[in-house]
Amino acid sequence: MHRRAVTAVLAASALLLAAGCSSDGGGAPDRASPSPSPTAAGSSPAGQAEPTPPAKGTVTVVRTVAEGLNSPWGLVPLPDGGLLVASRDEGTIVKVDEKTGAKTELGEVPGVSADGEGGLLGIALSPDYASDRMVYAYFTSASDNRVVRMLYDPKRPVGEQLGAPDTVFRGIPKGFVHNGGRIAFGPDRMLYVGTGESGDKGLSQDKESTGGKILRLTPEGEPAPGNPFPDSPVYSYGHRNVQGLAWDAEQRLFASEFGQDTWDELNAIAPGANYGWPEAEGEASDARYRDPIAQWGPDEASPSGIAHAEGSIWMAGLRGKRLWRVPLKGTEASAAPQAFLTGEYGRLRTVVAAGGDRLWVTTSNTDGRGAPQGGDDRILELRVS
Repeated sequence: MHRRAVTAVLAASALLLAAGCSSDGGGAPDRASPSPSPTAAGSSPAGQAEPTPPAKGTVTVVRTVAEGLNSPWGLVPLPDGGLLVASRDEGTIVKVDEKTGAKTELGEVPGVSADGEGGLLGIALSPDYASDRMVYAYFTSASDNRVVRMLYDPKRPVGEQLGAPDTVFRGIPKGFVHNGGRIAFGPDRMLYVGTGESGDKGLSQDKESTGGKILRLTPEGEPAPGNPFPDSPVYSYGHRNVQGLAWDAEQRLFASEFGQDTWDELNAIAPGANYGWPEAEGEASDARYRDPIAQWGPDEASPSGIAHAEGSIWMAGLRGKRLWRVPLKGTEASAAPQAFLTGEYGRLRTVVAAGGDRLWVTTSNTDGRGAPQGGDDRILELRVS
């Protein structure tokens, strides 16, 4: 669907929402389709049309997996069972038994400075986790934001199962706000890091800075081969505060980010592309910048984690206290975003694909900005379509 047609459809939808939620239909047709890396597939095989999900979907809360978590931020499933959850404020990683909800503390990550929006944020598993047992973490230290990796040894005593952190990448600007923090290994086995501009807007357009970017690194923390700028870790720029990273079935990268006062964004990420901040917030229709594929007012979103399942991007809303479904056709939204769970569980932080039509979603009511209820914070298992 052409951008103008989609924009008209979504603008009409916006008028029906009292809070003024808005979104638009994605990249202009004369721009190349994004791909997560120079070597990853960015489109369907020749002659094969991609299936388009239904315009409307469904969400069923299957169960509460675990309760009583403190300021959960990053979540990653272990291949041999269990979920690792990072506590932003406590600086600890716990293992949750996804069947019983039992929690076991692996240990505390040394050097975490939890202040404002900083602390222990995203976590990820090494692409060679089966052999190296390495857990990667993004955290705010006293001087910067950085990525470290630690050996996880479940044979050691509870609370002492994390080895000493090995710093993989340091020097990402820190601030009281806008510390980014989402990390994930892509289909190309490279480490993608979402950063914020730490409140200094000028960093986003400065390609020499790692603030307000998506970085692409080797597992050892070097600029990944094939990055768009020579000898640079920068993969895309012009971001305000990247909070979610996810790939679709065709290995295309999507990212969510906080806007300021007008538009929060879901973007399809292309290597070397400029996403406009601070010159543009939301759709700018300016050839210098990539427009979002969907956008919302902060009251409706304030987006955090995202995941891909059943042909759609699923996006958690913090201030919006809801889960958004954005059905995809390639790298465009194929229909207006649809909201679920509005106000039912409070702030939602992280969304992780659990295989097939299932998702894991964490609440975020104990982070100082929510209103905790009995059982908060929790992990939910959802069935979606």
